Amino acid sequence: MSWDAARLANRLKHRHLALLTNIAKHGSLTRVAAATGISQPAVTKALAELEDIFGAPLFLRSGRGLQATPLGELALLRARHMQSDLDLWAREVEALHAGRSAHLNVGVVPYVSSALLTAAISQLHRGHGVTLTLHRATTDHLVPMLRRHELDCIISRATSTVALDDLMHRVLYHQRPRLIAHSRLAQRLARRAPDWPAVASMDWVLPAANTPTRQLIMEHFIRAGLRPPSPVLEAYSTDVIEGMLTMNEALISVVPEDIARELCQRGKLGMVPWDFGWELPPINLIRRKREQPLAAEERFSEILLELCGSPPKT
Repeated sequence: MSWDAARLANRLKHRHLALLTNIAKHGSLTRVAAATGISQPAVTKALAELEDIFGAPLFLRSGRGLQATPLGELALLRARHMQSDLDLWAREVEALHAGRSAHLNVGVVPYVSSALLTAAISQLHRGHGVTLTLHRATTDHLVPMLRRHELDCIISRATSTVALDDLMHRVLYHQRPRLIAHSRLAQRLARRAPDWPAVASMDWVLPAANTPTRQLIMEHFIRAGLRPPSPVLEAYSTDVIEGMLTMNEALISVVPEDIARELCQRGKLGMVPWDFGWELPPINLIRRKREQPLAAEERFSEILLELCGSPPKT
């Protein structure tokens, strides 16, 4: 059987895409029918139509419900991408109808400066009429969302999950780690030479164990021959970190230096000027490779690079 784009374009409908994602979500035709309010015979007929389009079974029945075949896995992947693209397209159309030029969905890790984000978003809207939805999450959540076309781009740390075959990244800026604590504790520590054994035994607020920042902090103490600190709280939210350290003079944390400066502006927290001797992985703008880049995404990239003082790409 020969395959071409016309075969899928002529027969594949949006309801087929919805059916695929619903089967993946619910696991059986009975549950799909109940969740969507469509009769089970109609759901069964729609799946038969789909499998006829592809010329082979997409799902196999098992004791655990419907299990996708390799062809079904491919169909599910593409269906999710197409639905995400349709959702983004709808938002862009809505933006144009409302007199705006475009809309972007951008993912950002917590340790990115609020001052940078607000400046970039303001310039994007004032200069180009682009609106933006911001999604805050860790890198391990944002990269899959980018690959599923749920996000247009992300501002994150480049890790081993960022494969160069489908994603591209530009370094925006570098960050150094800094200790922060209640202002009185920070002042006491600042008067001393770096004393890592002393702080290792303190109560800590640290990011989750699977984050690059947490792993580097653990390695820092291990290299010093010390037992890594065990956190009282695992949190990546700067609001939570600020609140905990403000209320408890015995707590200490590590955040990037630019974030530390923002948190210490109100005077309740202080920064301890000890040098860790290493940098965090740089903050990058990470984008999907496209045949035709989105104009709004290009403008956002240019604004970020200018604000961060990043050199132009050669």
